[in-house]
Amino acid sequence: MKRLFAAIGLLGLTYIPSVAQNKITSLDFGWKFIEQNVTDGHLSVLDDSEWQSVDLPHDWDIYHKPSADAPTGNGGGYYPGGTGWYRKQIKDTELKVNDGESLWLHFEGVYQNCKVFVNGQQAGQHFYGYTPFKVDITPFVAKGINTIAVLVDNSQQPNCRWYSGSGIYRHVWLETYNDNKMDDPQKLFVRTVQIYGMADDGTRADSAVVRVTYDGKLDETRMLRNVELWSPANPKLYDIKVGELTVKHGVRTFSYDATRGFLLNGQPTLISGACVHHDDGILGAMAFDAAEIRKVRLMKEAGFNLIRTSHNPQTRAMLDACDSLGMMVVDESFDGWYAEKNPFDYHLAIDSCFREDLTAMVLRDRNHPCIISYSIGNEVIERKEIRVIHTAQKFKDVITALDNTRPVTEALCAWDSDWEIYDPHAAVLDIVGYNYMMHKAESDHERCPERVMWQTESFPRDAFANWKHTVDRPYIIGDMVWTGLDYLGESAIGLFHYEGEPRNEHWQATHFPYHGAYCGDVDLIGWRKPISHYRDLLWNTEEGASDIYLAVREPDYYTNGHVTETMWSVWPTWESWNWAGWEGKDIEAEIYTKAPKVRLYLNDKIVAEKDVNIGTQYKAIIKLPYQPGVLKAVSVDTNGKEMSESTLRTSGKPASLRLTADRNHILSDGQDLAYIKVEVVDHDGNLVPDAAIPVSVKVAGKATLLAAASANLKDIEPKTSPNVTTYKGQALIVVRSGRKTGKASISVRSSAIDGIGTMTLRVE
Repeated sequence: MKRLFAAIGLLGLTYIPSVAQNKITSLDFGWKFIEQNVTDGHLSVLDDSEWQSVDLPHDWDIYHKPSADAPTGNGGGYYPGGTGWYRKQIKDTELKVNDGESLWLHFEGVYQNCKVFVNGQQAGQHFYGYTPFKVDITPFVAKGINTIAVLVDNSQQPNCRWYSGSGIYRHVWLETYNDNKMDDPQKLFVRTVQIYGMADDGTRADSAVVRVTYDGKLDETRMLRNVELWSPANPKLYDIKVGELTVKHGVRTFSYDATRGFLLNGQPTLISGACVHHDDGILGAMAFDAAEIRKVRLMKEAGFNLIRTSHNPQTRAMLDACDSLGMMVVDESFDGWYAEKNPFDYHLAIDSCFREDLTAMVLRDRNHPCIISYSIGNEVIERKEIRVIHTAQKFKDVITALDNTRPVTEALCAWDSDWEIYDPHAAVLDIVGYNYMMHKAESDHERCPERVMWQTESFPRDAFANWKHTVDRPYIIGDMVWTGLDYLGESAIGLFHYEGEPRNEHWQATHFPYHGAYCGDVDLIGWRKPISHYRDLLWNTEEGASDIYLAVREPDYYTNGHVTETMWSVWPTWESWNWAGWEGKDIEAEIYTKAPKVRLYLNDKIVAEKDVNIGTQYKAIIKLPYQPGVLKAVSVDTNGKEMSESTLRTSGKPASLRLTADRNHILSDGQDLAYIKVEVVDHDGNLVPDAAIPVSVKVAGKATLLAAASANLKDIEPKTSPNVTTYKGQALIVVRSGRKTGKASISVRSSAIDGIGTMTLRVE
């Protein structure tokens, strides 16, 4: 399947920041932390010498193992929540300001309900855990040593419907601003207002007019010549310098209507989207830039061209990566509004916080070319009340007053037969989001022919139907599957259940020890499931192409008894030809291709040949008796010529551990990460896809172990532990760089096999 990446995506470089500014210092290092409420925790005289030393980003939840009695419950992944204090001391020489300047603490995200103290005095507070905020500390700075203390209260549970994490889980900055200079990114807005001489293919233009405004001090237009246009295929960015700031600006235009669909740079573009939660898998909520970049890269490699930030604003680094790698974004603000979904969710603070939080989201995000829409909500409970229309309009007005260059959407749904009654609510929106409601699209179009729709959530198994909806109906401009990535919390959604497990949906029962969601196209450690390859083929492969993918459906009653699917699941299907004990029994190979024919071989003998086309949904399901060896699927053209192949091979017994890093060097900034895949292989180097063996990890030298875990959502070993049991023959290690150059050695051993897997990274 063809891919076009910016160089950043291929080389593993860091993201290109959207806005560069002067006088900004990281405060991520050298904090003291305690996971409890402490009397007088804000006072400078408090002795915190026995507290834990931590560097940010930090999420105290992920250092725990899930527990059946944890207050976050099934939705929160059975993690503890609670209360914690962070403290940091800074010399006054680092806090000096000149006349006309002010000093601010900039928190990118704290979960949640935090209070900020400087030298014993409260300097600020912030409730919502997903929006950035700034605290002016100028009046509180004193001579000598200054103490910053942050109280984080995530004890009121349950509040979030998925894993939130707890603590200062995003970056913290010390920033200096001067009212006489243009140095505050929140006051700057850069946008393209006109493009001239656009090429027929939408890749270039003769010129573009860019409007630059800065909070009443500047309003001007600039002309760019011989312009490359920003798109997912070519995410070109230009430096726009404004005062003390430099903005990475992508020149692009888009439009949408019910007749022509969605046009990006004048080109009809189908939106293949993924809903993505904020966590970074086995890192929990810790939002390292490298983890955010990897998240976007995984979605890009899986064939998506849009991410919906469900159901809250995500990080600056994630949006920077979307700009640089080429990924469109629906930027979502809230999950719920005034009516509760959980007892302690946002409804408790919405009246006092909605304006602040929407403003924070838009002012931070409006310079990102990747963002094509803002979303104001998701499946709000009060949808049948008349006030919902007023709320939607109120939220939209806050957004458009700050940025009127993007449409506003919202994810609507119905859990009963009432749907058409939401027309007045839908009329507030520029694009109407449909959660699992595409079966209503045709009748809605007849009733409201001007309405533009996209499916803001869909079931993974409906991949073909939702692709077909979008291809056939221009008023449906895209689909966003739930979800792109497996995530923590919302435990057991998307799982298929074996004998002895609760067969209810995730919200209908307690599913511990499951502590995460399995509905993603990509699993918790980055492995693309077969459904990912199928969806990618539908959206991104041309008719007649040679691309082919082979997987095998797990036989019902194979070792674990009868399989029961749930609403968000697909049948358990694996890249495996290891089915010991099933010899001679029927098993099904599942083959995806847009070639006209497939041919299946077992041990070099043809098993079957089948036609493949849109009528077969570009699948071939071939039943055959299981026999160990080599299973090979081949795409065949109209003349009978074999083109491409996909092969599965029966492996031998586990013999060794193979380590493969996503890169061989990381930056010595204390923030960079290397992701190291651990594979159990046989004597011939083949992955053993059914191997579940315990391994222990050791990291020495100029880096430290951050996490080690598998994709098994029943394994409750803490994900930051050095011990992990492989799942489907694989696990993942995440290593964090130190702040000195040199080498880091990683070793992995298991009592189940002889030998040690080792590798070395450069830290430079």
